Parts: sequence; C-alpha cells; structure tokens
Amino acid sequence: MKLGDKIKKLFGLPVIEDHVWDDLVDMLIESDLSPAYAMQLGDTLRKSIKKSGDLSIDSIKRSLAAMMKIDLLSAKLPPAGPELEVVMLLGVNGVGKTSTAAKLAHYFQKQSESGTVILAAADTFRAAAIEQLKIHGQRLGARVVAQEHGSDAGAVIYDALQAATTAHANLLVADTAGRMHNKLNLVRELEKIDKIITARVKPANYRKLLVLDATTGTNALRQAEIFSEAVRIDGIIMTKLDSTARGGMLATICRELKLPVFFVCDGESYANIQPFDADSYLQGLLDL
Repeated sequence: MKLGDKIKKLFGLPVIEDHVWDDLVDMLIESDLSPAYAMQLGDTLRKSIKKSGDLSIDSIKRSLAAMMKIDLLSAKLPPAGPELEVVMLLGVNGVGKTSTAAKLAHYFQKQSESGTVILAAADTFRAAAIEQLKIHGQRLGARVVAQEHGSDAGAVIYDALQAATTAHANLLVADTAGRMHNKLNLVRELEKIDKIITARVKPANYRKLLVLDATTGTNALRQAEIFSEAVRIDGIIMTKLDSTARGGMLATICRELKLPVFFVCDGESYANIQPFDADSYLQGLLDL
C-alpha cells in the first residue's frame, strides 16, 4: 500500500485520536524517511492541522507535501554548449550506473540533436560493465572509450578526454567501478580519476553524480554519506523510483546531506529518465 493510501486510511476515521500522529510517523519511517525527519514532520503537521482545524485527507496530504518540498533540492545539467561537459557517475555495484550512463546519453541526444556524447567505460573491475556499455553505445550511436578488463581506470578517462576533445564532443559520461564503496583502494581510484578530469576540465563543466537505488532504503543514505566523505558529490541520480520503491529516502538525503537531485529513473528503457521535479515526486509519494 502506498503512503498516500495509508494516510487516507489513517485519517479517514470519524475521530482523530492522539495515537494517530504516532502512527503517521511510523508510516513515514516505513516509507524510508529517517526517524528524525519523520518525527519532525509528524510533529509540525500535527500542530498545523490542530491550528487550522482542517482534517480533510486532501489538506493533510498537501500540508505534508508543502513541508517536504522545502527540503527537496534539485539541479540541472546545462544545455549543450561549445565546451565539454563531463559527468562522472559514482555508486556501488547494482544501483544501475552503467544503464544510467546510457540513459543520460540518450537524454542528451534528445535534448540536443547536434550534440555529441562519448561514454567512458572506467569501470574496468567488472568486465560485464565494459561489454554492457559497448552494447549501449552501439544502440545509441555513441562512441565508447574502453580498454581491457583490469586496465587502469585513470588511463581510460584520459583517453576519453582526448577523444572528446578531438571529436569536439559536448558531453562525456564516465561509468566508474562500484565495488565495496568503503574500500580505500576504490576511494584512491576515484581521487585519481578526479584529478585527471579537474586538470583538463573547468570546475563549472564537471559534475560528480552519485547513483542510488530507491529500493535500498536506508542503505542509500549510508552510501551517500560514505561517498560524500570520500569525494565532493555534486548531486544525486535516483534509479528504480517506480512502484517497487517507497521513495522517502530521496527526501531524507536532500534534507540531511544537502545534495540536490539531478535525475530520477523509473524504468528500464532509455527514455525512463527525467530531470527531478519536486512536485511530481511528492505527487507520486503521497498520491496527491
């Protein structure tokens, strides 16, 4: 049952007893909001509703949406320009980084018919990631810069930057390894890649986006915390934000880590990616 349906059932009683507000907090936590955030929202909503006296389901859900919207942060990639834009995708294995790289390429191609995108297969630890990205590149008509399995990821990035410069490309999307996000060697690898890019690309044209799986709940917050400690993260791409995900963790990450959301993905096809919109997100979460 979706959060919006649970709220409708909870507040659809003739009399609203005090325990209902505790039940609401529990529902918010079950929807992957952090306990502290859920308690704050529940307390603020209770005071607001008691003051207004409006106990209609629509009013309760819209009041909750207004409170959450304050904490939701969004950001967008700039449109194609004369200078190369670089997006490095970070995240643990299994969150959908490689398919997200392909979706970003497809999105960019649709937004800019004359723009050129290059994909960098910098996840050299997982051979399947290299082959998968090559297949995506063939389907999309985008060049994929790759080396052999086990190659130096920094060398792949260097080659990709060279290729992008030669081709006058507008966007370079780099897929990176995601094994064991708390491993020191992975942090060092990301730092090395970061130095290679920052030496050749202006800060305003370079973004490090963390890919998170909406179905992993509190694990997504922990991943965001660890990656933020390792490298400076510019924002989030949330995958699998469809009917299988409770979705509340996205709001928690925005509030607690102050990270904006760039894109959300809600399906497997290339078209299932869109810029994050707070109103659409809340509409889906609360069934407005």
